[in-house]
Amino acid sequence: MKAIFLTDKGRVRPHNEDCGGIFTNEYGQILAIVADGMGGHRAGDVASEMAVEKLKEYWEQSPLIRSPREAEEWLSTHVEKVNRDLFEYAKTNEDCQGMGTTIVTFICHDSFATISNIGDSRCYLRNSSGFKQITEDHSLVNELLKSGQISKEDAKQHPRKNILLRALGTEEAVQMDTKTIGIDPGDHLLLCSDGLSNKISEDELLEILTSSFTNEEKATKLIQRANENGGEDNITVILYEHPEEKGDDAC
Repeated sequence: MKAIFLTDKGRVRPHNEDCGGIFTNEYGQILAIVADGMGGHRAGDVASEMAVEKLKEYWEQSPLIRSPREAEEWLSTHVEKVNRDLFEYAKTNEDCQGMGTTIVTFICHDSFATISNIGDSRCYLRNSSGFKQITEDHSLVNELLKSGQISKEDAKQHPRKNILLRALGTEEAVQMDTKTIGIDPGDHLLLCSDGLSNKISEDELLEILTSSFTNEEKATKLIQRANENGGEDNITVILYEHPEEKGDDAC
């Protein structure tokens, strides 16, 4: 499996509130997750760790995913469960009141990947057609950008850049964006927290992803570059390269 997970607390933050991982079910299918926690005294790391651990547990018990519909239903059902778990935990633990986390995740099948996100952690795709962001940020700045109130340059330095419009665990119910894309051998999916995407331009991302380095070296260089560019936030990366097809029950 050509999949790499790396996380780093960056150069400024005292501890790491990001969490993530790459997990397989009994059929060898992959679930990849990046979560960026926030809120309360050390509550951000609680929220992100809970989200990842609970989804990991659910995935390890998952039936075989055969279609995009099944993948989308699995993510919808289980992310909603995790949202309720986090919301109830925060209500009964004073130190964690107001906690929440972003999440970006994908389920991989031989011929498709189903991607879901809440917040501003992102998924990018690199394939034969080029390089593009697959997810859309659920942030105030992105809404201002979409409505034409600010420019892309304004967005990069906006003072309210950290304000999210959606997060996992902060409300009793949450809205998640989900889409399924076709995927071919050699295609790359990049999941990351905003500690990476805020510090590295798409041109820089593409420069590293198209280099001759191994996938592990590429992931390491992405984190190094984000730290070189300031490293004010935690930085988390999952870099996945889709392999040759191995059959209907494998990824």
